[in-house]
Amino acid sequence: MASIFTRIINREIPAYIVAENDQYIAFLDINPLVVGHTLVIPKKEIDFIFDLDDETLAGLNLFAKKVALAIKKSIPCRRVGVAVIGLEVPHTHIHLVPMNSMNDLNFTRSKLSPSKEELAEAAEKIKKAFV
Repeated sequence: MASIFTRIINREIPAYIVAENDQYIAFLDINPLVVGHTLVIPKKEIDFIFDLDDETLAGLNLFAKKVALAIKKSIPCRRVGVAVIGLEVPHTHIHLVPMNSMNDLNFTRSKLSPSKEELAEAAEKIKKAFV
């Protein structure tokens, strides 16, 4: 059965997509740590990041860098934190989290529940800044 991320790639379920090419896609986490929290994934459904072939892993990181730079330009933050946890969905994904404090990258704290309007606004800002 396809992961929820594969269903997003296939447009079977909606997402706030901020960047995409033929191999990778980035979209907002709908229950973010902070507004602008973005997930970057390969379109190949592979569970564990280090099971990716070298070319796909390198490409994923380069794509994530471009997305992180767009987040930094468009969401007020000191840095964009990076985390690979991979326990919640069996599809490789990188978390990019706008940070103003160390606590912004704390996955044990409660997640936010932004409105659709807040998510759409953040997605549009990041999308416009993506080069």
